[in-house]
Amino acid sequence: MENNKKPKKELTVDQKIKRRNFISFGVFAVMSGAAYGGWRWLYKAPQEVAGITAGARVPLRRALNKTELFFRNFFSSNHLVKTYPKEMAAKNVRHNSDIGVKGHFVVDDWKLQVKKYTGEIITITIDQIKALPKTEIVFDFKCVEGWDQIQYWGGVKMIDFIEHFGLAEETKLGYVGLVTPDEKYYVGLDMPSAVHPQTILAYEMNGKPVPIKHGAPLRLIIPVKYGIKNLKRIGSITFSDTRPPDYWAENGYDYYSGL
Repeated sequence: MENNKKPKKELTVDQKIKRRNFISFGVFAVMSGAAYGGWRWLYKAPQEVAGITAGARVPLRRALNKTELFFRNFFSSNHLVKTYPKEMAAKNVRHNSDIGVKGHFVVDDWKLQVKKYTGEIITITIDQIKALPKTEIVFDFKCVEGWDQIQYWGGVKMIDFIEHFGLAEETKLGYVGLVTPDEKYYVGLDMPSAVHPQTILAYEMNGKPVPIKHGAPLRLIIPVKYGIKNLKRIGSITFSDTRPPDYWAENGYDYYSGL
């Protein structure tokens, strides 16, 4: 039986290009519509109930919390950020925010208040802190705004500070809270990040006392976190098993903010 079907005519080069363009634009249109639909869904989703965190849409906050759990499960003290030679550190350290360090401040009057889980309060001077073994770190400070800068800081490791002042029992808890003396800026840290070997209470920047605008006389440097967690001018430290208040988490940012 004869096959009367005529063979398909091969498309010309111009027809092939037009066909591919049509398919490409069609796929692009579908994906753009899906992306727009997803954005509209997230935009119209209800905001989370204000508490320790706030300012984010409920689905986004759920995603951020899931991400935190993932990173915390794999985080360990063996996770070290890259360090650099001192000569690579910026001479002009970027100053990004005055929250918590505005207004007149007398450095000589400063004292650190540490509240134990039992409620006992320890008052510590800067000289007591400087008497502890000093450590230095030169690392790439990263900001959530997208910029980064190699910086050189010196001070005492948080874990050394904790052990020296009899706070070892506090490390069995889940979180550390730090607040500026004026109580206008505050951060909450997960305990593994707080006692990380590269986390320091810094009293020096580029080998000299920390300047007022950078948080004199004592600030937090925590290289495994974005800059928003590196609190300037620590006024008090607390320990708890629940998330302490966090300034930027209350404004929609990720509570964990890890690198």
